[in-house]
Amino acid sequence: MTKAGKELLAELTGTGAKGPFVSIMLNTHVAHQDVEKDQIKFKNFAKEAKKRFEKKYPDANWSTYQEKIDELLADQSFWRSGKISVAVFLTEEQTLIHRLNIPIDDQYYVGDTPYLLAVIKNAQFNYTYYLLGLNRDSIKLYFVDNQQLTTVELPEGAPIDVPTALGEELTGGNLNYSSQGSQAGSKEGVAYHGVSAKDEEVAIDWKNYYQAVDTFLRDKFDNPEKYPLYLFALPENQTMFKKYAKTSYFSTDASISASPATLNEKEIAAQISEISKQLSAKEIAGYQKLMDKKFMDQLVDIVPAAKEGRISHLFIATSNLVDGFGEDPDTEYDRRQVLNTMADYVIANGGEVFVLDQKDAPDEKSLVAILRY
Repeated sequence: MTKAGKELLAELTGTGAKGPFVSIMLNTHVAHQDVEKDQIKFKNFAKEAKKRFEKKYPDANWSTYQEKIDELLADQSFWRSGKISVAVFLTEEQTLIHRLNIPIDDQYYVGDTPYLLAVIKNAQFNYTYYLLGLNRDSIKLYFVDNQQLTTVELPEGAPIDVPTALGEELTGGNLNYSSQGSQAGSKEGVAYHGVSAKDEEVAIDWKNYYQAVDTFLRDKFDNPEKYPLYLFALPENQTMFKKYAKTSYFSTDASISASPATLNEKEIAAQISEISKQLSAKEIAGYQKLMDKKFMDQLVDIVPAAKEGRISHLFIATSNLVDGFGEDPDTEYDRRQVLNTMADYVIANGGEVFVLDQKDAPDEKSLVAILRY
C-alpha cells in the first residue's frame, strides 16, 4: 500500500477521526466541457448529501460543510489535477482530498464513518518505494508514491558517477569514454579506451563503484521509513550490484531489466508499472496461504467479528460493490455501506483490508475474513 494511502486511512480511522463524514467520490477530467460536468455532478451530490445529512443529523450544523464545498467548487486547480478520480472527505473541521489512479463509481455517502473502499482499492497493488536507475558508471534515484515518480536530489559528494565516487582511486588509470552516440551524455554501454585500462581493471572499478553506491545508500542516505529500493538496470548491472549490496532495504522482489541511461524522468515513469506487476503477483500468491488459517466467508458472521476486532485480513471482491438500497431508498441501506463499516472496524483494530477483483482474492471468494483467533 502507498505511503499516502496508509496515512489517509490512519487519519480517517484513528481515534481522532470525528464525524459526521460527508464522502464524495468522483471521476475527474481535464477537458473544459467535462470539467464543467464534473462540477455540476459534485454540486448535485452536495445537494443530496445535505438532505441526507439534515435528516440523519438534525442537531448538527450543515453550514460549515457547505462552506468547504463552495471553496472546492471555486478552486480551479482542484478541478484540473489530471488524475483519474478523487475522493473528498468532509467533516465539520476538515477537508481531506485524496487523488486516485483508478476509475470509481461516482457516489456520495453521509455517515458516522468515511467511505474507505475506494481509497483501499486505489492503494491495492500501489506501492511506495525508491527506484535506482543504475548504469555501469552513474546513478539516478527516484521516489515512487501513488504511481507518481519524482527525482531525488542527492547531496553534494553523493556517488552520482564514477569520478565523483572513486576519484584518483580508479584502478584503470585515466579512462577515456566513447559515448557512441548515446543521448544526454550517458556512458552506458560505452567502449573503454585507455592507457592502462585492461578489462580486469575496468571490472575492479565497476565493483568499487557499486560498493561506493551501496555504502552511500546504507550509511548516508536518509530512509527512515525503510521503503524498499528496486533496480532499473541492465541484467549484467543488476547481477554485479547484487553481489556487493548490503543495504538492508535493497530488494530483489522486483526490478526493471533495461538501461535507464538515455531515459528522462517521463520515460522512466512510463515503465514503473512493471514493478507493480511483479510485486502484485507475489502479493496475490501470498493471499492463498492465509486460507490455511481459520476464516469466515459469510457476511452475517463477519460483521460481528469485525466489530470485536477478531479479523486480521478482510478481502472484499469488487463484485460486492453494487448499489443495494432495496425497495425503500429512504431506509438508506446500502450493501457498500455495510462493507465499508466492516472495513472501518478492521482497520481501526489493526487489521488489513483488501478490495480486489475476485480472481485475485483467496480461493476467488467474493468475501472472506481471516481470523486472529
